[in-house]
Amino acid sequence: MSHATPQTLLVRGARIEGQDATDLLVRDGVIAETGSALSHAGATVVDADGLVALPGLVDLHVHLREPGYEASETILTGSRAAAAGGFTTVFAMPNTSPVADTAGVVEQELALGEAAGYVHVQPIGAVTVGQKGERLAELGAMADSRARVRVFSDDGFCVFDPLIMRRALEYVKAFDGVIAQHAQDPRLTEGAQMNEGAVSAELGLAGWPAVAEESIIARDVLLAEHVGSRLHVCHLSTAGSVDIIRWAKKRGVNVTAEVTPHHLLLTDELVRDYDARFKVNPPLRREEDVLAVREGLADGTIDIVATDHAPHPTEVKACEWAAAANGMVGLESALRVVHHAMVETGLMSWADVARVMSATPARIGRLDGHGTPVAAGQPATFTLYDPRPSRPFGVGDLAGRSTNSPYLGRDLPGDVRWTVRGGIPTVVDGAVLDAPGALS
Repeated sequence: MSHATPQTLLVRGARIEGQDATDLLVRDGVIAETGSALSHAGATVVDADGLVALPGLVDLHVHLREPGYEASETILTGSRAAAAGGFTTVFAMPNTSPVADTAGVVEQELALGEAAGYVHVQPIGAVTVGQKGERLAELGAMADSRARVRVFSDDGFCVFDPLIMRRALEYVKAFDGVIAQHAQDPRLTEGAQMNEGAVSAELGLAGWPAVAEESIIARDVLLAEHVGSRLHVCHLSTAGSVDIIRWAKKRGVNVTAEVTPHHLLLTDELVRDYDARFKVNPPLRREEDVLAVREGLADGTIDIVATDHAPHPTEVKACEWAAAANGMVGLESALRVVHHAMVETGLMSWADVARVMSATPARIGRLDGHGTPVAAGQPATFTLYDPRPSRPFGVGDLAGRSTNSPYLGRDLPGDVRWTVRGGIPTVVDGAVLDAPGALS
């Protein structure tokens, strides 16, 4: 844990989840009081006039690359990127080297996150040994470890064998865990380069059919129903997938689902220039799919937004399309994209944003004390967001190690002004601090 001391802060005029302006008094890591015209001798005063106060954001799906791929990102640089985007908790996917499939690796990741201090880094354990899909990893040992792992995923790879998937779902019931599935039938996507549709046909690129995602989701919701376990669907991207989740929830299946910011905004039309910043797994889909996932998020079929933050060095993106790696960085831009796609369109309120980007991801991940509301008596963990500006997203907005953002040069609204975690500022006036709590 960072050795920074919680600050005494007097936040003036913040609009909690977009409501009327309120003062917040932060003391000893807790929101001690809310109200109007508060005062406290010696407090650092934060002018929050016009700023929206949201609970510290929680991301259930990030790639921090450490251990093994530190050229792309480290737990420290990824934590700084998260803080810049208003996040205070991130769940780290296991596709590291070595794979996070043992208690030792997840405890190492937890400790590195504590040493960095910007966000709580909660490891996700692999479902299978080495993410190879052949035999279950040490799920119980990871659950019992100091990291208290409750989310397990082979993300990047689908748990394709139905018997392995069934056993995983059964096993995690003992400690209220959840299997987070990367829904992609590997046989239906061999050699796939982009979404299968009119654009792929025009460009002559091998298509990635929607049914490759939808068929696995359909199978897995039935398996989850059969064994009475919790299933989470990662980065859902098609209209058909939304329909299947909606059907499953009506049946009472214990399933949750996430959508990424980029699937709420970007379409496969962007692939026409062969710019590999737009190459991602699952691929950017059709406009109809974008509208369907927006509707699914707005009506509660899709439970959360998760970034799938996937940093890569320049050389694996600045190359021909077929050879380029899949993935986009997303932590620094996520709130601004959700603001643009969901709030500006009238589909969601700021209270809805707090639910899908903070409270619900913390609940799915079974992390008590995270995603808590901005209210008296709660941890002083929040972000202050200015919804008023609109400007092009640039490299200067990125605080991590990689720059493979699909939004560079695109106008996006809003600006994260402050991020505070347990009374310790990590972002002040839009800038990530050199060390948590290091107010000059």
